[in-house]
Amino acid sequence: MSTTTDKPTILIVGAGLGGLMLGALLEKSNVPYLIFERASAVKPLGSAMSIGPTLLPIFEQLGIYDEFLTIGKYLTHLVGYKEALVPLKPLDLRPVEEFTGYGQYIVARPKLYDLILKQVPPHKIHFGHRVLNITEKDNKVTIHLSNSDTVEGDIIVGADGAYSAVRQRMYEQLKTERKLPKSDQEDLPFCCTCLVGQTKVLDPEEFPIVAEPKCHFSNLYGDDKPFTWHTFNTAQGTLCWMVLHHLSEKTSKAAMEQRFRNSENSEWGDHPAQAMCDETRNFPIQLLDGKKRTLGDLYDQTPKEFISKVMLEEKVFATWHHRRYVLMGDACHKLNPSGGHGAVTAMHDAIALANLFYAMPAKTGEDITRIFEEYQKERLPAVTESFNNSRQLAKTAGRGIVGAIILYLTTVIPAWLWRIAMAKTIKFRPQAGFLPAIVVKGNVEPVVSASEQRARAVFKKQQQVAASV
Repeated sequence: MSTTTDKPTILIVGAGLGGLMLGALLEKSNVPYLIFERASAVKPLGSAMSIGPTLLPIFEQLGIYDEFLTIGKYLTHLVGYKEALVPLKPLDLRPVEEFTGYGQYIVARPKLYDLILKQVPPHKIHFGHRVLNITEKDNKVTIHLSNSDTVEGDIIVGADGAYSAVRQRMYEQLKTERKLPKSDQEDLPFCCTCLVGQTKVLDPEEFPIVAEPKCHFSNLYGDDKPFTWHTFNTAQGTLCWMVLHHLSEKTSKAAMEQRFRNSENSEWGDHPAQAMCDETRNFPIQLLDGKKRTLGDLYDQTPKEFISKVMLEEKVFATWHHRRYVLMGDACHKLNPSGGHGAVTAMHDAIALANLFYAMPAKTGEDITRIFEEYQKERLPAVTESFNNSRQLAKTAGRGIVGAIILYLTTVIPAWLWRIAMAKTIKFRPQAGFLPAIVVKGNVEPVVSASEQRARAVFKKQQQVAASV
């Protein structure tokens, strides 16, 4: 692949939300790129996501904000219940609108995925293309694909998840050079597994909650079992659900697989999701209609091929880049989903990288190393904060004494202290510096993004040059 542009050619491996967001932004900035995804098609798996002020300014810049509002369900409170459906004090999310000018919304993950996918021209995303090898030569990086094609670029971005093939190749080089920290050579740990799904469109006569104008987000805590479960209604007339199984100790994928290879009753056989459905189908849920409902009522309304069981790994890697490789999203920081920050941090990574790629003065190895260092320096503090917040929320959901104490404190927290806590969650609201800026709303100023400022300076200079011609 050749190009006459002075901008680097970006090869993105992985078409998850982070990879797609990077592609959508590079499309707007006229930086050349291609996306490669090993799956032939992305299945509409997963439950729903909470999206609000930390991403909505960039949605405005991309011109998708209004369409997002049609697929999102306005969320004002998080409501907790004990297993007997005794309600706990609701947590009020409305202060975020005062702080930022944006509300909080629940959106089905597949709907959000489709919305961002539409921002990437079809000829720039290649499904069913697995990366077999990566080589570097003459200041270029080349990916070797499963269909025997090779593609050359200047930078390769690993947006391919927690078990990233790009990270594996990069770390192999670093190990050979004796530059890989010991912590980065350890397995990804996890302490809970997750069952997720979304029902088909439901009849509001039978399930009145789906017709509610606002989202009812319920968190349920098992009394004597290591489970928490959650339900939320969507704008599409469906119910999303998630069940977390909190393990008694941390483990890893490799340890689990070895354990089950030595067992006749492997949980990770052909039907792991079905086994967890059977185990949890009698857990009660609250759908506000006065009827006795259980998770089984939702499982029966969910197509089996859209139910999945996953491990919830937790780790922030120390090494995010090397030479012409750079990682983003789960490939370099895997967060517990309790905080709802995983996909958000991946898309924030995409914004920072897009700003820096746009502002690069040249595409030499020195320039690339410099912008990668700036990228990690900017993103690591925010990622670390999200990682710690997610772990704290995971402890709340856990069934131990620490979880019980934290849960109690959240129900008695005074309004003024809750507002302070909420204000901290919305301070990162980055924008693309190469697109017209969205006026900052609300009364809490966002953290200044160095990559955005750098891109904005280049953008203004180019506008001045264009105006003088």
